[in-house]
Amino acid sequence: MAKPFVIPIFLPHSGCPHRCVFCNQTAITGNTEKFPTPDALRAEIDRLMPYKRENRGKTEVSFYGGNFLGLSSEKIRMCLDTVACYADSNLIDGIRFSTRPDTITPENLKRIEGYPVSTIEIGVQSMAENVLSLSKRGHSAAATRQAVPMLKQTSCQIGIQIMIGLPGDNEVAAALTAREIVGMAPDFVRIYPTLVIRGSRLARWYRQNRFVPLSINACVKRVKELYQLFTAHHITVIRMGLQATEGLSRGSVLAGPYHPSMGHMVLSEIMLDEAKKKLQGLAGDHTEVSLRIHPKSFSRMQGLNRKNLTELKKSFHLSRIHLVPDPNMAELSVSVN
Repeated sequence: MAKPFVIPIFLPHSGCPHRCVFCNQTAITGNTEKFPTPDALRAEIDRLMPYKRENRGKTEVSFYGGNFLGLSSEKIRMCLDTVACYADSNLIDGIRFSTRPDTITPENLKRIEGYPVSTIEIGVQSMAENVLSLSKRGHSAAATRQAVPMLKQTSCQIGIQIMIGLPGDNEVAAALTAREIVGMAPDFVRIYPTLVIRGSRLARWYRQNRFVPLSINACVKRVKELYQLFTAHHITVIRMGLQATEGLSRGSVLAGPYHPSMGHMVLSEIMLDEAKKKLQGLAGDHTEVSLRIHPKSFSRMQGLNRKNLTELKKSFHLSRIHLVPDPNMAELSVSVN
């Protein structure tokens, strides 16, 4: 299925009842403007609409960065009315937004009835109570357990956003979160690493040595495990890591496992594991091998700076590795010739 073309509208902190310890949406998005007017919304949609490529699927206008259902009724109505005109004119296919699980209520869902809302994402972050408490989320895991069944009564696609490396988080808590989410069977998930963002409470804790972020290697390992669990249960992972934005590029990340190619690194590690398994089962002595992979997976199999190939040569005493394209292979599979 083709990826949707998403027109993002950022509403930093809008509708949020308080500030979570990890959050500074202004620094992340680079957006310091006030809440957009209808004219500003239309101008942004019109500006981005021509960027849609032919290989993209449906077009959605998406409200990110705030807590959409935490907005006032007037602001919710203004946003939806403004964007719905584009759907009425068949210029877009739907509206998506992100919101907190504790704002998924029968009353709030009633407010969006009749509008072309196609996707709702909820910022779950964790299902571990101590992690939610230490992160100052202001809601319990029960809010998510109540929200998802309500969303399943709508026609919307359901997305869940989680974070790893939050205060109090560890491999056990992350696995607990992932297993609970698997049981909820959302349509897709996003996995974000916890970064120390300038201006956040976490930044102060980091300077006081009260918080130690994950290393890049530890982050990739943990995200890989979650990715494999979700995909094994047919839940699509649409993002791993924060997207590179103007705000992030201006030095807003003080510490933590930020890398613009986090998703690539995770998939590359999966392919490295697959190649190692296949090479360990290879009989006889070999100095050269051919790895058959999907054409889209060349760079994943190579790894950043050809790291995977270097490691495989060293581990298996190989002088040369040939990568052979085979469109019949699954994208993350490897076979040895």
